[in-house]
Amino acid sequence: MSGYDHLDESAVRVRPSRRGSRPRTKERPAHKDAQEALVTAVDRGRYTTRLDGRPVTAMRARELGRKSIVVGDHVGLVGDISGGPDALARIVRVLPRSSVLRRSADDSDRVERVIVANADQMVLVTALADPEPRPRMIDRCLVAAYDAGLDPLLVLTKSDLASPDELLEIYRPLNVPYVVTSLDPSGGHGMGVDTVREHLRDRISVLVGHSGVGKSTLVNALVPDALRTTGVVNDVTGRGRHTSSSAVALELPGGGWVVDTPGVRSFGLGHVDPGSFIEHFPDLAEGAEQCPRGCSHDEPGCALDAWVASGRAGAFGAARLESLRRLLRSRTGESADGGGIS
Repeated sequence: MSGYDHLDESAVRVRPSRRGSRPRTKERPAHKDAQEALVTAVDRGRYTTRLDGRPVTAMRARELGRKSIVVGDHVGLVGDISGGPDALARIVRVLPRSSVLRRSADDSDRVERVIVANADQMVLVTALADPEPRPRMIDRCLVAAYDAGLDPLLVLTKSDLASPDELLEIYRPLNVPYVVTSLDPSGGHGMGVDTVREHLRDRISVLVGHSGVGKSTLVNALVPDALRTTGVVNDVTGRGRHTSSSAVALELPGGGWVVDTPGVRSFGLGHVDPGSFIEHFPDLAEGAEQCPRGCSHDEPGCALDAWVASGRAGAFGAARLESLRRLLRSRTGESADGGGIS
């Protein structure tokens, strides 16, 4: 007889479960008492929210999984919502978004990065000099704005250094509203600030622009207690230093919110259907109606060449057509646009 024959299955020792004996359930608490708040900043897993006019720090509840939470989101809070220095609430719900502004790292990257949620206006800030304006970067941002359903506003800074006339002439056929400003980096009022403020009143506006264009200076003029750090442009490269490291929503005196975003050197459109690009070039879209079926708008026989040659796309039609075609090529891999090279 084997030495083990006297044992039966009842003698087997079973290691107790570390998870406990409580049965798991897929049901989640309804959190009917959750209070709605606005996410105004995100920093290393902590979310600053605004609830009934006071800031409340919160963390993501486990049941949300990997669901993204970004500046501009409306969320449901539970737990300690007092807003005290040691208080920490939990975000248990993200409400449906009315709009989402996205960008990708580059045009070959299909992974979208959400910049802000629930904005209704993109304020595209560009300098007229120091650094020089980059029309192709403007085109990219306009495509992203139209794709997200946002109204664009063009704010031209540093008008004391250069005239805005040539740049405005490029975009005149698009009827994009604009404001020309000359801002005082030391905190003075500056020309055009009141006009910008009127465009932002009672709206949620996201500011976008590459480094060094004066975006933080504009924010400080609009929200005097914002204290956003400003920087200078490198004399050699013509590029600005990143002075905003993360997006933050600031309440405007008189109504509305402005979302300041970090300066970008590129604005990838990998998440946008290239077939829709022509729709976001209104000065060229009418001419594309004469194109043969299936035209890529970057091939022999494209009707846009004749449309531009006739002058119906304006004095800068050729440059605008080249910008469209560079965007299309960046998606096919034939030419790298760099996400904003002027």
